[in-house]
Amino acid sequence: MKYLFITDCPEIARYVDQCGVDRIFVDLEFLGKVKRQGGRDTVISRHRKENISRIKAAVKQAEVLVRLNPLNPDSTEEIENALDQGADCLMLPMFRSVEEIEWFCQRVNHRASVVPLVETVGAMKNLSEIVQIPGVTQIHIGLNDLHLDLELNFMFELISNGMVEKMAEICRNVNMPFGVGGISTMNQGLVSGKLVLGEYARLRSEWVILSRSFHQRATSLSELKERINLQKELQEVNKIYEMLIKRSKSEVEQNKQQLYQTINEVVMQHKLKRNAS
Repeated sequence: MKYLFITDCPEIARYVDQCGVDRIFVDLEFLGKVKRQGGRDTVISRHRKENISRIKAAVKQAEVLVRLNPLNPDSTEEIENALDQGADCLMLPMFRSVEEIEWFCQRVNHRASVVPLVETVGAMKNLSEIVQIPGVTQIHIGLNDLHLDLELNFMFELISNGMVEKMAEICRNVNMPFGVGGISTMNQGLVSGKLVLGEYARLRSEWVILSRSFHQRATSLSELKERINLQKELQEVNKIYEMLIKRSKSEVEQNKQQLYQTINEVVMQHKLKRNAS
């Protein structure tokens, strides 16, 4: 499994690079984000575009991925700025059509990896065409905004209802590398990180975003080190992942059913709360 860590702090980037993180995720998306996610318990980044080059200079092994805004009149300028500062990968969020990804790939013109973020109904429905577009190098399936677009109760419901499995199969059929959502530390979250990681291993997802339990909303390296031993936590994830990929077929199925039951219980709790209000 390969890891993405969201930060635009060069000192944190240097440290997590040393801890074994594979990509530093600079998040420049802000258009429409507060409206979509405002009031929910989500992390909305306030990263600065001039920090891309600082992150690039700070790391030795990790790639720098930049999530840009959805397509807008300034998209060409946003793409060129990120590339000029050394971005290795560009992520396009909130697209709904094949044409949007084609336009984006043409503008990038193979100067960086292109990672479409599948987080709308349109993107999901067009995925079989999107994975065939020249220039697309990887897919990431975004659970949070996609579950909002589908008006579901809980983002992991996309796993238990089979939608993620269908998208994973589309990617695997054309050997397109892909990632799914994020994970918490192994024993945290409404659904434990270990259960979720087991499903990602079953689906053969290669990338995952390290969620807030890994970065603890830290804005400085000293804060991060005070709140979590990141190297130890990643070693634990790696250890568990190695065990997960060696499971027997019956163990894989047992873990899957346990995960789906846990997800469905959370969904039911959400429905009861909503009906009660």
